[in-house]
Amino acid sequence: MQVILLERVAKLGQMGEVVDVKPGYARNYLLPQGKALSASKANIEAFEGQKAQLEAQNLETKKEAEAMSDKLNGQQFIVIRSASDSGALYGSVTTRDAAEVATAEGFTVDRKQVVLRSPIKDLGLHEVTVVLHPEVEATIQLNVARSPEEADLQAAGKSIQELAAEEEAAAEFEISELFDDIGSAANDDEDLAEAVEAQEDDEAKA
Repeated sequence: MQVILLERVAKLGQMGEVVDVKPGYARNYLLPQGKALSASKANIEAFEGQKAQLEAQNLETKKEAEAMSDKLNGQQFIVIRSASDSGALYGSVTTRDAAEVATAEGFTVDRKQVVLRSPIKDLGLHEVTVVLHPEVEATIQLNVARSPEEADLQAAGKSIQELAAEEEAAAEFEISELFDDIGSAANDDEDLAEAVEAQEDDEAKA
């Protein structure tokens, strides 16, 4: 099926191009989203008549998107989630979650604008793309952690594995110190017993 693009569509073409697409893709996405029109003679002529106006609108929205991208690009947002000790999430972080945390921080982001490179199912820092305009994108970072404190540590560059290793080392140190205390207490008991025994020997000799 041939359609005429009303805006740039990634991997498909630029505004004004007539391209071949699968009918389902056109009916379910391009046409209802207002990204294209079926390439009939009447629609092509209508587009030519509106082309200058559409290009002006596109330029204006592109400038707005670029201004937004300058503010949004590189921002980090914290997402608090439950997870196992190994860092696996009980569930996953979705495009809706990404849009909500960005919006909560004062940025207007719709879930449809968020593109996940792969499902987010682990704690840690994850880069996410936000499509602000057909020609403008921003990259944000989601800091997925079990607590704000853990998020701060991850932001400082520590992975969940490093944090777990540090906690384990601290626990082992506490246990070893406890055994040292028990050992020194036992030694004190032995020293006391020896002192009492020596005193008893001296008294017996006397």
